[in-house]
Amino acid sequence: MNHDNSRDLYDRALSVMPGGVNSAVRAAIEPYPFFVQNGDAGHVVDADGNRYIDWVMGLGPLLLGHDLPERVQAGIQQNASEGPMYGTPTEIEVDLAEFVVRHVPSVEKIRFVNSGTEATTSAVRLARGYTGRNKVVVMQGGYHGAQESTLVEGDAENPAPSSAGIPQSFSEHTLPVPFNDEDAVREVFEEHGDDIAAVLTEPILGNYGIVHPDDGYHEFLREITEEHGSLLIFDEVITGFRVGGLGCAQSEFGVTPDLTTFGKIIGGGFPVGAIGGRAEIIEGFAPSGPVFQAGTFSGHPVTMAAGLETLKFAAENDVYDHVNGLGEQLRDGLSDIVADQAPQYTVAGTDSMFKVIFTRDGEAPRNSADVKNAETDRWRRIFWGQMKEQGVFLSQNQFECQFVSYGHTEDDVEETLEAYKHAL
Repeated sequence: MNHDNSRDLYDRALSVMPGGVNSAVRAAIEPYPFFVQNGDAGHVVDADGNRYIDWVMGLGPLLLGHDLPERVQAGIQQNASEGPMYGTPTEIEVDLAEFVVRHVPSVEKIRFVNSGTEATTSAVRLARGYTGRNKVVVMQGGYHGAQESTLVEGDAENPAPSSAGIPQSFSEHTLPVPFNDEDAVREVFEEHGDDIAAVLTEPILGNYGIVHPDDGYHEFLREITEEHGSLLIFDEVITGFRVGGLGCAQSEFGVTPDLTTFGKIIGGGFPVGAIGGRAEIIEGFAPSGPVFQAGTFSGHPVTMAAGLETLKFAAENDVYDHVNGLGEQLRDGLSDIVADQAPQYTVAGTDSMFKVIFTRDGEAPRNSADVKNAETDRWRRIFWGQMKEQGVFLSQNQFECQFVSYGHTEDDVEETLEAYKHAL
């Protein structure tokens, strides 16, 4: 493949943007990322005309693929043509809010914001304001955006910022525990229970190779938070409206959190975030409550239209049957390939999420440490490039998950499986 244009664009970008990118993960591709020119169904075409099957799907937001159905496109264009934005409420944000409230078990009221990071930041602030407590329990390896309360590493005894620019004093209010470790959660509640505002977790770890909860783990979190008067927050920025269909992952697991954060699909491919939950808690947001939260672009009419039309299309068509069926076909095919060529590796995922994790023992990872101990360098330095040269675009590292869209086909699946056979 020729990548001259991408190389030249990256050279220009390095002169005007830190690392040549606007989000760190995009620079994970070495020696430089390819620059996308346009999308087409389940594919992208780069600046040099190379065409790839796209399993990244914008890191998850593109449930319908790059070619939006006519009715979805029409809704977006209508709202864009009527004016960029207004700084006042619009009907379309009420319509989307009502749709979410009807379909997601835990959501009685919702506040729209502009990113998943903003959603989780606001949810943590709301939990602290509602409970009058300071500390938040998070899962090691869980990702909740670029915010001070969760960019924390270490354990509950020795939490430390995972990024420069965050004071150590901030991290002291965050208690990291291993995912799927009930004993570790019990210990932090025994020591800090009176000051724990919330437990914040992804239903499925989606930024650490895809790690599933043990049977009963989320039920345990629900019980221990209720026992101690803390809130349970599900971060469904990745899983929302992808796992479990319109009811989200919480409906699949049968556990109702107090708060849920959303992003990605709820905005139909445009910048978005949201916090939903019990009415009495959500009412804590200003102006009805004492927890300040505001944003110039919150509830942006174009984003609201994109989200609403995307979810309505998914509700009225075979979107979830299609993407989940292809996801199962991919995982089954990958399992056969791995069993034959790399039995130490693990195939993970559910519904329209999938990933081959380069584990060393063939055991499915139970926490982030298991994924971190996998052959992450081989994925990034060798495997990813081999897949790209065969025209298959996978997530940029071992940790990000991959997604099926409504634009993908069985031919895309078969071509991808052949590429895996060659690369593995």
